[in-house]
Amino acid sequence: MGKNLNKKRRRTDRSTGTAEIIHFQQTKFEQERILPPIKALNPTQADYLDALRKSPQVIVLGPAGTGKTWIAATHAADLFRNRRIDKIILTRPNVPCGRSLGYFPGSLEDKFAPWAVPVAEAIKERIGKASYDIAIKNGSIEMVPFEVMRGRSWKNAFVLLDEAQNATPAEIKTFLTRIGEDCTVVINGDVSQCDLDSHSGLRTVIDMIRHQDLPVPVVEFTRGDIVRSGICAMWVNAFEEAHI
Repeated sequence: MGKNLNKKRRRTDRSTGTAEIIHFQQTKFEQERILPPIKALNPTQADYLDALRKSPQVIVLGPAGTGKTWIAATHAADLFRNRRIDKIILTRPNVPCGRSLGYFPGSLEDKFAPWAVPVAEAIKERIGKASYDIAIKNGSIEMVPFEVMRGRSWKNAFVLLDEAQNATPAEIKTFLTRIGEDCTVVINGDVSQCDLDSHSGLRTVIDMIRHQDLPVPVVEFTRGDIVRSGICAMWVNAFEEAHI
């Protein structure tokens, strides 16, 4: 009588708290990631998570370090991991606070990739590096610069527009009119950090939501909601007090 070679072992990543159940079947194995739910660290984060679960579109505002991007990316990863969406679309305006994208070598996507690192790292934490690399390769996770956005259409996807304060009204109109059926859209920005010489498209959209009573929740973080670190909060407050 042959031996039963099926075994199961549980392993926990101490750095992230992520548990993995690894099923061994002869020479093959498959991993099942058991992840804790996203935990709100303050009432505003709880409101943000609630809006993400109930609304197909959410605008989230506030200073650095409040978790705006991390929560959006982590929520997107969970939807993707649970097969509730087919794609994750990441984009941001081409208005850097330092060197222009033109100074970096490679294609538009290659130039765009360094700005997507915080989002990419949050997604990798939830779905694993191997799954992330496969999703990038087959186009299930896509980084779309504004330069190539016109003519695109997305459906059954999570779409994140980061640093939206740097989009012009025309650019944010182009972005919003790419959205098809069964999409969750997050527009993330800090209107106090606008690098444009002209009017911010994010301000335009917020004004339209409020004046036309559009059904899009706007979640606003304040300096008191900063969770990144005490140092981050100190400098955000210092620059705010100095009106810089």
